[in-house]
Amino acid sequence: MMNAPMQTINQTIAVEYLKFFYPPIRNEIDQLSVQDNFAGIMQATINYLKQLLHEAKLNIIGHHIKLMDWIYRNGNSYVKVMIENIFIRSLESFKKLTKIQNWKLIYEDMSVEFQQIHLNQNKLDEIMFKKK
Repeated sequence: MMNAPMQTINQTIAVEYLKFFYPPIRNEIDQLSVQDNFAGIMQATINYLKQLLHEAKLNIIGHHIKLMDWIYRNGNSYVKVMIENIFIRSLESFKKLTKIQNWKLIYEDMSVEFQQIHLNQNKLDEIMFKKK
C-alpha cells in the first residue's frame, strides 16, 4: 500500500497541532483561535517557551522548536510566513535572555532551514536598522 502524501497544514490544522503540542497553553490557544488570531497563537507559543527558558528547560524548548519546524515544513504559505515572522524572529530575544552556551544549545536544535531564516532576518535587520 502506498503512503498518501500528507495534506498541507493550513491555519486551522496548525491550530489543532499546536493545541496538542502545547497542552499547558491549550486554553489560550483555543481562545485565540476563536478570535481567528493566529499571530496571537504564535506569540503565545513564544511566551510559553520564554517561560521554559526562565526555568532552564532547554531540552523541552528544543523539542518545541522541532515541532514548530515540522509544522513549518508541512505548512501552507500563510502558516510559513507567520512562523517566519513571529516564531523564528522572536527566537532572537532568547539570545538576549540567556547565557551564550544555552543559546548555542537552542540554536543547535533549530533545523538548518530555521537557522538560515534566522540569520537572514538578522542580516536584513542590520541593513534596515543600521545595527552593528
